[in-house]
Amino acid sequence: MKYCPQREPSPLPFSPFKSCTVPRPIGWLSSVSRSGVENIAPYSQWQNLTFDPPMVMFSANQYPDGRRKDTVVNAEETGWFVWNMATYALREAVNISAMALPPEESEFDRLSVTRDYADNAPIPMVRESPVKFECRYLSTHRLKGNSPAGSIDIVFAQVETIHIDDSVILPDGRLDIASIQPIARLGYFDYTVVRDIFEMRVPGSDAQAQAGLEGRATV
Repeated sequence: MKYCPQREPSPLPFSPFKSCTVPRPIGWLSSVSRSGVENIAPYSQWQNLTFDPPMVMFSANQYPDGRRKDTVVNAEETGWFVWNMATYALREAVNISAMALPPEESEFDRLSVTRDYADNAPIPMVRESPVKFECRYLSTHRLKGNSPAGSIDIVFAQVETIHIDDSVILPDGRLDIASIQPIARLGYFDYTVVRDIFEMRVPGSDAQAQAGLEGRATV
């Protein structure tokens, strides 16, 4: 089968588009409003952009009535947000935080997690999350969709501080991803867990390229 999504409805009962670019890292993002309301929500369009300096992005669809997501507004108004790694152990909290609450209500009040606070700004972080990035807001790029809900804000930020729980660092200095068990978004209502890891090295790459791919600090 094939179809043109700009001109034809999906021939399947469930749209395949969101179920093809998978798995998608989860941006479990905490922020605070200008009036002090603490917010946390998961975003499935989240990604690293570059490493020197480390920069990240996430995109957030608008609500059907055209309202923008609280995380976007908070990042723009305060200049900061925090990425908390979403893990299998925290999956229920991640799911609850996806609820659409009014801006004056904090998702944190519904979660059984511990709040720590970032170094650069009074942004709440999830203590139980093993890795956190303090992200300084850079800019927003808006793309108009065919409907209000299809329109998005793409937010760009620079990572200023990285927090890592010592318990997830292996003796060789790498992160123990298999024990962390990050979760990722699939399509429909489905998620997956990172448990199985395999290594592949690019044939013919020199020592400098290998070090860069591996993420070594020095060659």
